[in-house]
Amino acid sequence: MDVLTKLQRRKNMQAIKSKGTKDEILLAKALWQRGHRYRKNDKSILGKPDLTFRKYKVAVFVDSEYFHGKNWETEKLRIKTNRIFWWAKTEGNMQQDLRVNEQPINKG
Repeated sequence: MDVLTKLQRRKNMQAIKSKGTKDEILLAKALWQRGHRYRKNDKSILGKPDLTFRKYKVAVFVDSEYFHGKNWETEKLRIKTNRIFWWAKTEGNMQQDLRVNEQPINKG
């Protein structure tokens, strides 16, 4: 059973961002201060990496641990509500991460 009401849960989930996250901003600012120039959320590359360095042919993805399956075999047991949905979603994210990471490597 969820500890939040449906309205509270909806508001929480809507607040989760796909770009401009705190971790992404901190990394981008640190790299910029060191003189590294980049493009943000480049749509021309599969998966829209958070930062791209075209000069060096490098794509950087800043993924959250929770939604991308860090320590998945142990962490998935902590999910108590709507397990089928969240397990499928997280495992799908992990599979997509593998596809997205392989594609630029194969293209060089």
